Amino acid sequence: MDTQKASGVVEAVLRDVSARESVISFHDIKARSRAMGPTRDARAALLRHGCGVIVEIKRNSPVFGPTAPFAGSALSVEDIARAIEAGGAHLIACQTERLRFDGSLTDMAAARAAVDLPMVCRDVIVDPYQIHEARCFGADMIPLQVGILDQYRLSALIDRAESLGMAVMAEVRTDEEADRALAAGASVIAVNSWTFDTNSLNPDAFAEIAPGLPSEVLKISLGGVRTARDLIDAASSGADAVLAAEAVMSSQDVESATRRLAAAGQHPACPSRS
Repeated sequence: MDTQKASGVVEAVLRDVSARESVISFHDIKARSRAMGPTRDARAALLRHGCGVIVEIKRNSPVFGPTAPFAGSALSVEDIARAIEAGGAHLIACQTERLRFDGSLTDMAAARAAVDLPMVCRDVIVDPYQIHEARCFGADMIPLQVGILDQYRLSALIDRAESLGMAVMAEVRTDEEADRALAAGASVIAVNSWTFDTNSLNPDAFAEIAPGLPSEVLKISLGGVRTARDLIDAASSGADAVLAAEAVMSSQDVESATRRLAAAGQHPACPSRS
């Protein structure tokens, strides 16, 4: 990990959080989050038969640029979410990071309101304020980037998210980070094949790390899954689900692109824990 770049991203995120907290206090956002309705069961969605597919909605990518459904058509966030659900995805993720991806929490709220699937907030979450904020906008699962959090904060943020009924997806890139996630109590681990600065991809990351994880841990392959063959390879290495973005967001036919991956995940030849 490029620690200088990671530090710069975290500092920018904290400045953004501070600005939002000056408008809605931590006390108020916490009260609002605890008054929200029940979360949707992200763990149950991951445990459905086959290798599940999580499709990420995002407007932009620092690597690939503007995504096809937003750049090349008049589709709304709600349209895209409904197409993903119709295509057979198990969960939907929404990129909410504003600084690098042009994302927003309002996109996530709109997507969740349009479908019945659990919603994964995709952001750089480093502060308790963000966890309560994510719940207010409909998050059912949040990611925590293990490599940018010290052990105490990682454990504390997991506990806080779970106290609100949300599941936590601990994102790891090395065996050491996987060990730290387990020590902090993570029960869902996503192996991210992209470096934190998203500049390079290690397509073998999941196959290298996942076999060392306990069988009871839910495992997600994140990044680098673009084809049905990629999904089956991830499932063969123990993936309960894959998180795909470009595989779907590079197409203007979101439903068909989702269906191709979802069908592979449900094929009888695809390895599955159930």
